[in-house]
Amino acid sequence: MAVYTHVPADELEALIARYGIGALISAKGIAEGVENSNYLVDTTGGRFILTLYEKRVDEADLPFFIALLDHLAASGNPVPRVLADRDGIQIQRVAGRPACLIEFMPGLSVAHPNAAQARAAGTALGRMHLALREFDQERPNSLGPSGWHALAEKCGDQLDRIAPWLGSRVAHELAWLDAHWPAALPRCVIHADLFPDNVLMLGDRVTGLIDFYFSCTEVRAWDLAVMHAAWCFTPDGSRFDPALGDALVASYEAAHPLLPEERTAFATLARGACLRFLLTRAWDWLNTPADALVTPKDPLAFLRRLDHYAAA
Repeated sequence: MAVYTHVPADELEALIARYGIGALISAKGIAEGVENSNYLVDTTGGRFILTLYEKRVDEADLPFFIALLDHLAASGNPVPRVLADRDGIQIQRVAGRPACLIEFMPGLSVAHPNAAQARAAGTALGRMHLALREFDQERPNSLGPSGWHALAEKCGDQLDRIAPWLGSRVAHELAWLDAHWPAALPRCVIHADLFPDNVLMLGDRVTGLIDFYFSCTEVRAWDLAVMHAAWCFTPDGSRFDPALGDALVASYEAAHPLLPEERTAFATLARGACLRFLLTRAWDWLNTPADALVTPKDPLAFLRRLDHYAAA
């Protein structure tokens, strides 16, 4: 379960009292997610999400994320706003951690999306990118091409503990991407992590886009490439579903057409997406304690995806 920090009941009650959203009824840790501690909070005034930000989220970045969500919500995108307490404060301190109380969004994340759900998600991404044309704040991508090199160096020879040849395979891919990365493509703020578990749905309708904590200024089409790699394969990465891929790209283009140069570079962008998630998963695989409540995800699932795009 992704609850790293326990919140005492009296501290939680005092926090809720500052918002004027009724009395606390219950709070339950949420198992999904691996970055932060999340609680589902019910009060007499409604349902909310309390997020405590752990080590991977820099507290200094929180105003950017809040401004981004406010902008997208004001533009009609299905994203959760961060609530302010009676004093107008959005970023709190809870159990020694920076924390925010966030709107609850209805819906469920789908483990095995179908083509109709991929189509709805592609439309939602395209509309989000349209809205972000008017968003003027920026945040660097710490997990872009330079970050991949840094993470590979941190993993070092331990990559071969995951698979005997993984270190050399990663080094080869880094060199190839250095030579071919399409950095001159149009840029904007992107989500950068829009996996199926970050899209809430009711049936085939998107009800929420969540977890914007990797959002950054990056090559715009890379956002779609990340989704393509995350949505269009079996979980182990061994099989690509072209129907999902076609639905995702076509619906995105109906909302926000791709430029010819973005289409040309798409397989390269997808290779970069696969390497990014291979490396972050590898780091977690190598550094998560054996008794941790979070089970690290298989890095090789994204190596198999990378091989698919490399063959393309």
